[in-house]
Amino acid sequence: MMLSFRNVSKRFGDLRVIDDFSREIDRGELIALVGPSGCGKSTLLHIAAGLERQSGGEVLLEGKPVAGPGPERTLMFQENALYPWLTLSANVAMALELQGRDRRAARDQAYGWLEKVQLKGFEEYYPHQVSGGMRQRAALARAFIAQPKVLLLDEPFGALDALTRMTLQDALLDLIQETRPTVLLVTHDVDEALFLADRVLVFSKRPAVVLKEFQLDRYVKTHDLAEMAPIRREILELLGIDTGYHKLSGAAAHTDQTEGVNP
Repeated sequence: MMLSFRNVSKRFGDLRVIDDFSREIDRGELIALVGPSGCGKSTLLHIAAGLERQSGGEVLLEGKPVAGPGPERTLMFQENALYPWLTLSANVAMALELQGRDRRAARDQAYGWLEKVQLKGFEEYYPHQVSGGMRQRAALARAFIAQPKVLLLDEPFGALDALTRMTLQDALLDLIQETRPTVLLVTHDVDEALFLADRVLVFSKRPAVVLKEFQLDRYVKTHDLAEMAPIRREILELLGIDTGYHKLSGAAAHTDQTEGVNP
């Protein structure tokens, strides 16, 4: 297994955030975590990144305990966190330069990764000169340029409009298929989870436990989620959202009966 969580728990003083979380995640697998705000999803990502220490249990990367941050793991946030005084190419290259790579070689690679996310021609623009979607594309290129073994995504497209978000989801899938990292994605967008993930874990309110796991790797990746409508409905209901399905079904049944009586 690439990434293992074994009986992981997290407390902040008397506040229990995560209770006894265990999962094995394969190389190249994308796992989406959905659940109520404040239930501990992002905390779990920070533990995997080595930015937080768990209160109990252990996290293993290729069988070795995660004891702190490392170049084999990259964490990407909702905010692009680009340096405003650097061009897009310099921002992307920084991920390699911080690892001690040659600056010129890093810049050359940055140009290639910016082209992969459809930013060819914008390499020497500054963040304030491009749109929010383009900034997030640059952040995506920066996350992938060092080709981490594990990619941790914390609501990476949450601040974008729906159309831009779908376009970036497509770009993310292309990069994942090329580089095959193991990915943990935190999202509040159920449709995003269904489109991107091989598995979806639905968390309860704090302290977080997994209410149900959905296996999705047999589905074709398409933004038309009609085939997964029953799963989508079940996830929403687990999250406490009334989809109205039963009410509509009852109303439809009543209508059918009425129509059947009257000639």
